[in-house]
Amino acid sequence: MENKDNELTPKKTRVSRLFKLNKADGEIDYILFYTLILLVAIGAIMIYSASSYRAANELQDSMAYLKKQLVFVGIGSVSVIFFINWDYHKFKNGKLIAFLMVVTIILLLLVFLFPPINGAQRWIQLGPLSLQPSEMAKYVVVIYLAKSLDKKGDEIKSFWRGVFPTLLVAGIFAGLVLAEKNLSITSVIMFVAFILITISGARKRHLITLGGIGLMAGISLILAAPYRLKRLLSFLDPWADPRGDGYQLIQSLLALGSGGFLGLGFGMSRQKAYYLPEPHNDFIFSVIGEETGFLGCIIVISLFAILIWRGVIISIKCKDNFGTLLAMGITSVIAIQAIINLAVVTGTMPVTGVPLPFISYGGSSLLFNMTAMGILLNVSRNRAKW
Repeated sequence: MENKDNELTPKKTRVSRLFKLNKADGEIDYILFYTLILLVAIGAIMIYSASSYRAANELQDSMAYLKKQLVFVGIGSVSVIFFINWDYHKFKNGKLIAFLMVVTIILLLLVFLFPPINGAQRWIQLGPLSLQPSEMAKYVVVIYLAKSLDKKGDEIKSFWRGVFPTLLVAGIFAGLVLAEKNLSITSVIMFVAFILITISGARKRHLITLGGIGLMAGISLILAAPYRLKRLLSFLDPWADPRGDGYQLIQSLLALGSGGFLGLGFGMSRQKAYYLPEPHNDFIFSVIGEETGFLGCIIVISLFAILIWRGVIISIKCKDNFGTLLAMGITSVIAIQAIINLAVVTGTMPVTGVPLPFISYGGSSLLFNMTAMGILLNVSRNRAKW
């Protein structure tokens, strides 16, 4: 006889069995979980649409980029399931953190053994695939900062015993990433470090000083590299050089503007046909706007807003300080990258190479972002009830 209880089993319970969750450990945040699934699914669909024209012409396979991305979707899914069931408190182990930091530094140095791509050395070539260590570095820094700041406690109110050592370690990783000519991820690392130091209870005068130093450092880095200064000037008036530094932004705005409210339809983007230089990568949101219109853009932005909201809630409700810092750090990385990408494609800030999390093409970005979500979902199981 068929067991009737199985028919009445709630969907949450079935999902819990899939992830081997125990009631004593708490349920994962299902809103975050399903939001993640939607973002990854939208990313895969839009990567196919945005890259199919170029892939068909250059690789004779319209699904070439999609196939590569799906490999990392599969690996990332396994990683999510693993880390949902892997107690995040294990990251407090000093030997594990040291191991992760050493491996990350080695990988960040290995990129210099490979030829540059578009003037930057950010990738380790692994046959047909590639690894971008900076994507790993930003989360390793988050794990280290969460452990370090949790251990310091009230020492964070001291600049030399609390703030300075924390920033020094984050700065070492940021410096290695900057040497790869990746100012965007460098900025993400330092922004997240500042956020975690702030919520850890650092003094206001220290934060104001750090903010001023950060602003001056940013200006100096822009002025030190002529191409960065050109990007800044082109952002202020892209039509001053429509075929040069202002080209990307102009094509992005044309894509967004031509989409209207409902868009031109899936696969109907014109700008992806060699007008947008990176239609499936940094400027994929422009293709989303062109094909799905204002409505599609609002849906994607809303999904990111939900993800960030749930991340903040998980951080606030977590029962231990380490989990709070870890959750806030992971959420901050996703939030900062999403905000920067959306600001770039809409002409709100200078063009910089930051992919849209879960949606832009890029195996390393997707894999490490999904892994981080697995950790965040694990933290969500250790939350207090309101």
